[in-house]
Amino acid sequence: MYSSNAPEPELMKAVLQPLLDDFKHWFGRSISLLESETIDFLSEHEQQDLLNRVRQAQQLVTASQSLSQATGNQAGVDMSVVMSWHQLVHECWNVGIRFRQQQAQAAQDNLNEDN
Repeated sequence: MYSSNAPEPELMKAVLQPLLDDFKHWFGRSISLLESETIDFLSEHEQQDLLNRVRQAQQLVTASQSLSQATGNQAGVDMSVVMSWHQLVHECWNVGIRFRQQQAQAAQDNLNEDN
């Protein structure tokens, strides 16, 4: 039964769906990076652990999207879960930024050696 204090389905669709899409986007990018590159500042175990956590979160996001769509946007996601996904995205951003900074520094060092 639809509760009077539950968010309106249109509001859920307007807020939740774009948020879930963003999570899927960033988790997908993170998976691509973690699967295709060796991240020197992470141990092999740390990189695999991060990859596993991102894959699991992406599966949960996909399941949340399916549930929301199946219920006519009447199902939401607990805020603690959303915050854990946000923290994971932030962790992935930090890894990506540091990785790209190291790549840029290595490229600059190579240029300096060639000159």
